Amino acid sequence: MKNFVIPAVFASLMASSLTFAAELPASIKAKGEIVVAIMPNYPPMDFKDPATNQLTGLDYDLGNALAERLGVKIAWQETGFEQMINALTTDRVDAVLSGMTDTAERQKSVTFVDYFTSGPQFYTLQKNTAINEPTDLCGKKVGTSRRTTFPAEIATWSKANCEAHGKPAVVVIGAEGSADARAQLRQSRIDAAMQGSETLPYLKTQEKDTYKTLGLPISEQFTGLGVSNKKPELAEALKTALQSMVDDGSYQAILKKWDLELGAIKTVTLNAGK
Repeated sequence: MKNFVIPAVFASLMASSLTFAAELPASIKAKGEIVVAIMPNYPPMDFKDPATNQLTGLDYDLGNALAERLGVKIAWQETGFEQMINALTTDRVDAVLSGMTDTAERQKSVTFVDYFTSGPQFYTLQKNTAINEPTDLCGKKVGTSRRTTFPAEIATWSKANCEAHGKPAVVVIGAEGSADARAQLRQSRIDAAMQGSETLPYLKTQEKDTYKTLGLPISEQFTGLGVSNKKPELAEALKTALQSMVDDGSYQAILKKWDLELGAIKTVTLNAGK
């Protein structure tokens, strides 16, 4: 029988995988997989490659890397965004990895392993030459997904930046999603839109010379990998595995692939969102 020498780096990775796997809940170790909800409609975080119709994006790459580090398979389950928290609390999925913002309200039932920062940002069409700054939106119609925290954030921003200065409030138009808001913008039904700052550079490369961003994001938000509050052991295992990826640079490599390094975190936290 031949004796094989395992390279030190490979041996270290194997040992790390075994360590992280040992921290997983018994139910997940027993089935050997983690079921993760995703909604592929938010590029570059989550989408389907137009050429292959296969899942891709930052969350997809990150989830696959985490599962490998934990020594389990990952089973992606496409789930409507509004159904994700319910899917967690009823144990239909083990985790949510789909660009979900960590908020205090969601923390009532979900523990977030925070892995990225971004913020809601205004944008409009380049041809809208009268709109160049966020304050140009006072009294204008701004569309955004009604399923997100953005409508409330726009209202708060409007009070401080429009109404407090004697200007008319921004009129918030709830959309079915970011794609719907963009459609309304192109049809001139609204004057501007808002979506996560992480998506806008990708959008501008896909539709060149069409959109322009307005100012900076109006707030900073944490994006989190969601786990049911009933499964603290799983949240801790994912947190530890993700921190190891931050420490060895593999996390940063995934963000670089998607041109999202500006949203990188240095220390993985739980429920840092407000």
